[in-house]
Amino acid sequence: MKEECGVAGIILPGDRPQSNTVAFKLYYALYALQHRGQESTGITVHDGKSPKSIKGMGLVPDVYNKDSLGRLIGNIGVGHVRYSTTGGSKLENCQPFILKFKGGTVAIAHNGNLINAKALKDELECEGRIFVSDSDTEVIGHLLVKELIKHEPVESIRNVMRKLVGSYSLAIYINSALYAVRDPFGFKPLCFGEVDGGHAVVSESVALDTLNGTLTRDVRPGEVIVFNGSSFESHQIGNEPHPAHCVFEFIYFARPDSVIDGKLVYKVRESIGRELAREHQVEADIISPVPDSGITSAIGYARESGTKYLEGLMKNRYIGRTFILPGQELRETAVRLKMNTIQDNIKGKRVVLVDDSIVRGTTSRRIIDMIRKAGASEIHARVGSPAIIAPCYLGIDMATRQELIASYKSIKEVESLINADSLGYLSIEGLMRALECNKNDMCVGCLTGEYPVEIPGENCRKKQTHLDDFNKPKIS
Repeated sequence: MKEECGVAGIILPGDRPQSNTVAFKLYYALYALQHRGQESTGITVHDGKSPKSIKGMGLVPDVYNKDSLGRLIGNIGVGHVRYSTTGGSKLENCQPFILKFKGGTVAIAHNGNLINAKALKDELECEGRIFVSDSDTEVIGHLLVKELIKHEPVESIRNVMRKLVGSYSLAIYINSALYAVRDPFGFKPLCFGEVDGGHAVVSESVALDTLNGTLTRDVRPGEVIVFNGSSFESHQIGNEPHPAHCVFEFIYFARPDSVIDGKLVYKVRESIGRELAREHQVEADIISPVPDSGITSAIGYARESGTKYLEGLMKNRYIGRTFILPGQELRETAVRLKMNTIQDNIKGKRVVLVDDSIVRGTTSRRIIDMIRKAGASEIHARVGSPAIIAPCYLGIDMATRQELIASYKSIKEVESLINADSLGYLSIEGLMRALECNKNDMCVGCLTGEYPVEIPGENCRKKQTHLDDFNKPKIS
């Protein structure tokens, strides 16, 4: 699985319109969200007259420098780090997207994936709209400027939301105001807080921590928040929130130190490990994680089981995630380059190896083979998620159903394929206990094959947010 995207938006009081403070704060916010996308990044700042942007392929520290950021003047801006889910890996798809209309300028950064993007794009192209990318974010932008010609911003956003099917957490500026928008299911995380007398909206709370800001709360499902300098106004679009948060934010994607929808991710992952130990206890000498995403769950497993926690693998954190190597031998070299065994911790020991998930099974097999070669006497694989049996259509770049090993193999068959002595997946019930929530409040489509929204060819669990729900916004 690949990361999704990260968004950030910042507005500071209007007495500093000629400052470059917003640009530098966006830089640090995106740096804190780098784990959500390493493909490209962009920052757009508005000075009250015109937008100025920096966009580029690669990591945050490689795209920006002190001089370039110093030229981005203004007290409002949005930023983005990207991993492509819709649209290819190319500069044209870098966000934020900027669109001008007769009433001003819109800049939009998007985390999520639209199910009906192609149909909407075809409709807009028939009206004569011209696209410069193949990203679904540009579709949202065109729909928005089309509405802004006729309506005020919140009404325009409401009308756009009525047309969108899928996941979207958005940071948008329209002229001098910043807007935070979250889809009616709240699939992707989005929160906001106070920063330097103004406000910031970000994908994860760790970005606020980096800016020495204060978390106010999460943006609610179906909510639009308007920020004007030091004040904000909430508009609930629709009758009531319909939560279906992405379960893999808690299992894998988010940073452990983030608070998402009121839950500390670290605590959830430790609880996942504890539940995993209760469901799949085994006699062992050490509990070892697959770094980094398996670490917290392995700690929870060790504490619950009373077995010693000891790292058997060390990750090389200076290796990029997107290099391509041809041939089986080179791919195996790449695995060893990314991860190496600590032989003295493994040799002669019965090892419980804790990972967050198994997708295709190929990486798990290579890692287990490395540990076995290092001298482990037994290797028991424990997985901090239920078996992934179906694709994600809502913002995770996951394998196709044919590539998902658990969709067509039994647990015993997967166990044999990855060369483990035993294999245990966390149950959906155990996962919900760790999350302290109801399954109906989470999107678990990849684990059950039933999705909260209608997807052609897939089952829907009939938890729809109907377009008629989008009444006049409730203001608070």
